[in-house]
Amino acid sequence: MVKITLVGAGSSVFARQLITDMLAIDGLDGGEFGLVDIDESRLKLAKAIAERLVQLTGKHWTVSASPERTEILPGSDFLVNSVEVGGVANAAPEYEIPLKYGVDQCIGDTIGPGGIFKALRTGPTWLDILRDAERLCPDAWVLNYTNPMSILTLLALEGTSMRTVGLCHSVQSTSRLLARYLDVPYDELYWRCAGLNHNAWFTELTYQGKDMYPVLRERARDPETYEEDPVRFEIMLHFGAFVTESSGHFSEYVPYFRKRPDLIERYTRSGYRGASGFYAQGWPTWRRENDERIAAMLEGAEPIPTERSHEYAADIVEGIALHSPRVIYGNVRNHGLIDNLPDGCVEVACLADRNGIQPCHFGPLPEQLAALNRSHMAVHALMLQALLHRDKQAARYALLLDPLTAAVCSPAEIDAMFDELWEVERPYLQEFE
Repeated sequence: MVKITLVGAGSSVFARQLITDMLAIDGLDGGEFGLVDIDESRLKLAKAIAERLVQLTGKHWTVSASPERTEILPGSDFLVNSVEVGGVANAAPEYEIPLKYGVDQCIGDTIGPGGIFKALRTGPTWLDILRDAERLCPDAWVLNYTNPMSILTLLALEGTSMRTVGLCHSVQSTSRLLARYLDVPYDELYWRCAGLNHNAWFTELTYQGKDMYPVLRERARDPETYEEDPVRFEIMLHFGAFVTESSGHFSEYVPYFRKRPDLIERYTRSGYRGASGFYAQGWPTWRRENDERIAAMLEGAEPIPTERSHEYAADIVEGIALHSPRVIYGNVRNHGLIDNLPDGCVEVACLADRNGIQPCHFGPLPEQLAALNRSHMAVHALMLQALLHRDKQAARYALLLDPLTAAVCSPAEIDAMFDELWEVERPYLQEFE
């Protein structure tokens, strides 16, 4: 019997979908879901919806739950991480303080001021979870969904012995979006993709043996299509490849689109297409509404979705537990997988089967794309140093090297921003004091 433990299970919508996906695996008819969250009210909600989902399938799964992870971790075959450390309390200052200095973020959870401070808040707790796992379930596969993905996954791979892969939905979502832009059947679109999480590149797009990039460039000239993804189309037109992350998210990863008000007005749009403060302003409301929706499902006021999603966690469980090979895109250590990127965390195709998760060699990226990735990997390397050695200065250097922050601010301004953020978040940074 397989045991799947979800740490941070109080993120009810996310946990609900992953449990739904696991229950939809043909041939996996029983096991145990272990749920962990320090917020007991949200843990109770997560347990209730998990039990209802099991009931709907008629499969033989049990559900255990506890705010104490050491009670749930023993015997886990898979450990899914979606923890959020101090997120609600810090979402606003991580947007508002950088904005005072001219650094305008849309999401702010990957690099940049928001991503760096989220890593500082989250990293020590993440290491504590993994070190408990080393004692209590050392053979488990760890599936990390918490951002900043590359930094936290690299921290797990360098700082612990746990077999860890970082999982996102940007590759599978964007590949489907590209099939729509190109108006071709998704199952017949051939593509190759590699790079970093949120910064991976579709280096090939072909349909029936035909290169589809000329078609995509032509579609980008259609104003209606361009409006759906302005930043990503601009990057494709100038750098030669379409990137995996949304226009809004990606606009804050490079120095080109958010450094002047006129550029922000020209290239960004509403919502995930680049709205200023979109995540900080929306997340507390989305969190509350998600919990209310789960409660409505339990009361019968809303239907409970039972469709399997495109998330990779269930594919990994299916591949490993049922010996049914699956290809996923995972964030793993770059031991020669992408030839012209350094050691660090990269996102590549991986085979999940009875032997575990096996990353596939990609080769070199086009040099202009690798150069953009390397600018991020320098930040990742410094954040690894900061988190492993509780090195505050390394985190400061990481912010100095962030592409957008450096495009907007002087070194002295970045120092002042860092100190102001540190002071506000000090209660969540006690591991560094």
